[in-house]
Amino acid sequence: MAETHVLFVEDDDVIREATTLALERDGFVVTAMPDGLSGLESFRADRPDIALLDVMVPGMDGVSLCRRIRDESTVPVIMLSARADSIDVVLGLEAGADDYVTKPFDGSVLVARIRAVLRRFDHSGGPQNGSNPADNGSDPDRGVLSFGDLEVDTEGMEVRRAGAAVALTPTEMRLLLEFSSAPGTVLSRDRLLERVWDYDWGGDTRVVDVHVQRLRTKIGQDRIETVRGFGYKLKA
Repeated sequence: MAETHVLFVEDDDVIREATTLALERDGFVVTAMPDGLSGLESFRADRPDIALLDVMVPGMDGVSLCRRIRDESTVPVIMLSARADSIDVVLGLEAGADDYVTKPFDGSVLVARIRAVLRRFDHSGGPQNGSNPADNGSDPDRGVLSFGDLEVDTEGMEVRRAGAAVALTPTEMRLLLEFSSAPGTVLSRDRLLERVWDYDWGGDTRVVDVHVQRLRTKIGQDRIETVRGFGYKLKA
């Protein structure tokens, strides 16, 4: 199995060195950079498998760096923030991050979150819950599900809206697959955290809310309905 290459951008020398050693002990190959500009250069030169970005780094902050990476790639991104209740968390997710981890963090927790994100990236090639595309789609032989002008190809991992291709990140694709497997069914935030983010414990539902909003901007604001107090559902 190929080694996983992690780009780690962190300006604190102690945290950068300690986290790098912890990740390397778990078998990751780590390129550690002290600022956003060098991080962007490293990303473009090395094309890592995942980016781990601290929010507050000099030169180019982590949110801006995430946005630049997302403009060029769907590589998974995890943000690191010292303040769980900060606007930084939402800004990072809105910039395209797949998840975030709050400082200070335990090394084993960070590794678990990295692996969970990588599983989503590696396994975004089809429905994750054993659903049968024939239950919902207009063309089950091709695995294409249709919802108005929205088409989801569950085999080719392609999405089209009114005939135009829609570019989704792997996490957004997993989220849409979860919705499209049960159109008209209300899915709770906890269920989405478990099925899409691989959380087997209660996580921060802001991750779900921001990703749903990002997905809405791509497939249509009225396609996913909010059911207050319960969750979200895809309009059949």
